[in-house]
Amino acid sequence: MTVTGGTLVITAPGPAPAAGPGPAPSPRRAPGPYRRLFALPGTRAFTAGNLLARLPMGMFAVSAVMMIAGQRGSYTLAGAVTATGIAATALVAPWTARLVDRHGQARVAVPATLIAVLGSLSLIVCVRTQAPAWTLFASYAATATTPNIGGMSRARWTHLLRDAPAAHHTAMSFEQAADELCFMLGPVLAAFLCTAVFPEAGTLTGAALFLTGMLLFTAQRATEPPVARAARARGGSPVRALGPLLGLFLTLGLVFGSMEVTSIAYLDAHGLGAGSGPVLALQAAGSCAAGLLYGTLRPRSLRACVCALAALMTLPWAAAATGSVPALAAALLLAGMATAPTMVTAMSRVHARTPEGRLNEGMTLAVTAILAGIAAGSATAGPTIDHLGPTAAYALPAFAALLALPLGMRATPPRVVRDSGTDPVP
Repeated sequence: MTVTGGTLVITAPGPAPAAGPGPAPSPRRAPGPYRRLFALPGTRAFTAGNLLARLPMGMFAVSAVMMIAGQRGSYTLAGAVTATGIAATALVAPWTARLVDRHGQARVAVPATLIAVLGSLSLIVCVRTQAPAWTLFASYAATATTPNIGGMSRARWTHLLRDAPAAHHTAMSFEQAADELCFMLGPVLAAFLCTAVFPEAGTLTGAALFLTGMLLFTAQRATEPPVARAARARGGSPVRALGPLLGLFLTLGLVFGSMEVTSIAYLDAHGLGAGSGPVLALQAAGSCAAGLLYGTLRPRSLRACVCALAALMTLPWAAAATGSVPALAAALLLAGMATAPTMVTAMSRVHARTPEGRLNEGMTLAVTAILAGIAAGSATAGPTIDHLGPTAAYALPAFAALLALPLGMRATPPRVVRDSGTDPVP
């Protein structure tokens, strides 16, 4: 009978160990941070639903464009419909998130998801039946009620790991890697379904996956964060609290939007228009891998992350100047590795600054700022490519990353002491 760490351990008597030389028994290896993370009760179930519902987020826009262009023969109409949907989402999403914070995830997310799915089904019917063009805009705008599944999942981790900052950092890194993975695989799956099956297959499959995943996610009530009293208060908007962080997310969206459009144009100019997908996916793959690795390391300061982002985003510009597609592919992979650490660290600042009970709304505002930046970056890259060419347009994401530097410097977080007793978070 022994006492270990305050715990009484009773051991049965046994034969004494044999004397003599021999290898010492190797100590059992401690489980890795991700294994410990998913050992928590309920985390695997809500993560499965979360991933299932998150995959369509990378499918819907591509599916809508291919479906509308294929049936109506107009990319102009398809682009206008999807742009309207993005604008509607930017307006509606913060209000949906506020309702989630005030009334709980299951009570709000399920009916909001049903409305969004009905909007997708209505779009399919209107496209298929050659309904007037305005019905396409109205149908796709209805999908703006789509809840921020990534934000709700992060809110669950924050609730479960509120007393474990190191584990919370690992969870946020996993969530960012999941974002990158879904936005990497989603467009590929959508394009396959729309071309190999039938034009509406991408939207139909995305709606089915989204509804199934959301029902599975919200069914896990044991891990759902409770509704805080502060969430019912009218004051304390996250907009003022987040301050420069929203500007930072806007510039990150500029980086993403301008980089994507410029890369598509560059690869098309080099004869890889139809086969550009794997090259474009390298940036998301680099971010996904870096996100998973970052979750096992000590978190860095936001200024260090944005400095790395500003440096690595110059690589595609330099590689494009060589005229080598393999060099550009390698540069995109390296540039993507700065994305996830920056997003994880910036999102942790959102967690620290958002008023109590408004976390989902705060994260949705960050996502809205990114979407606005993506739209602005895409719109700016187009004329730049037309007038100066795709090589010169790679200066846009590099310049946008440079703009993120002062915003990252201003978004100084409060000093939070780690649970391990080491130095405060920088």
